[in-house]
Amino acid sequence: MTLTRGSFTYSNGEEYHGEWREGLRHGLGQLTLSDGTCYTGQFENGLFNGCGMLVFPDGSRYEGEFIQGKFQGAGVFSRFDGMKFEGEFKSGCVQGYGMLTFADGGPERGGGGGGRGGGRGGTSHEGLFERGQLVGREGCQGTVQRAQGAAAKARALSM
Repeated sequence: MTLTRGSFTYSNGEEYHGEWREGLRHGLGQLTLSDGTCYTGQFENGLFNGCGMLVFPDGSRYEGEFIQGKFQGAGVFSRFDGMKFEGEFKSGCVQGYGMLTFADGGPERGGGGGGRGGGRGGTSHEGLFERGQLVGREGCQGTVQRAQGAAAKARALSM
């Protein structure tokens, strides 16, 4: 099972440049979807798997770990409006420990009242998230650091 390297343009306009194994995207590659979404990172058996970066047309991005095509593990999701979640993801959703930060003047979400000041003057909430909602406040600096490390590793991948 040797890896080969090459490019392919699909009939729907998607383009892939990278490594292949047995006709599937496998290894390091870059996939640009027809809507402009671009993934750079590791693939396994055709799916995003391992470390990678997914950038959406509106400028939002996820940098971190993927399993079978979904955000899974540690990572950082930055939305176009300045909202950022640094922490744990499961099956493509915020799930686990982490820190949610809103840009200056952003709305308070995820369990009301008194967030602590986040970087850049925003509001942040730190603790346990279930189905995208803050359910328990507690410090989770270790998780945030793991997420930042996974994001840095994703950004370091190059084609």
